[in-house]
Amino acid sequence: MFTSNCSVNKVEKKHGVPFLEKKNEKLTINKTNKNDIISLMGYPSTKSFFDNHIWIYIENKSTKSSLIKLGKTKYIINNVLVLEIDNKGLLVKKEFYTIDDVNNLKYSEKATLSTDKDSFVYGFLSSFKQKIDSPRKNRSKKR
Repeated sequence: MFTSNCSVNKVEKKHGVPFLEKKNEKLTINKTNKNDIISLMGYPSTKSFFDNHIWIYIENKSTKSSLIKLGKTKYIINNVLVLEIDNKGLLVKKEFYTIDDVNNLKYSEKATLSTDKDSFVYGFLSSFKQKIDSPRKNRSKKR
């Protein structure tokens, strides 16, 4: 008899706010405020780096694909909800993106210019990296 540790049921990994699409439908523009959003969905997964009035909620559900595809991660649900809140705390705009919307995003073809190795920024970052990478013993002996 052969026994295996394989499970018949696929293991699903979940991350973020569950049932984001249903919760999105409960939000009403110009009526829902910050407190309503937090009580319904909790605190946002992230806030905009440049503007604290944009809240981003994420729902992600993934599983491993079949053995034929070498167990690559397959995303079942990948929803993103972007909420824009005005200075008074009211919801003024909401955008909901599904996995299909995310797959159809177009990225810029422009490339970032590499830094000049003689520049101040390059020198500062490389010396900073060396300090982080150096073993602690070597630093304590130098003192």
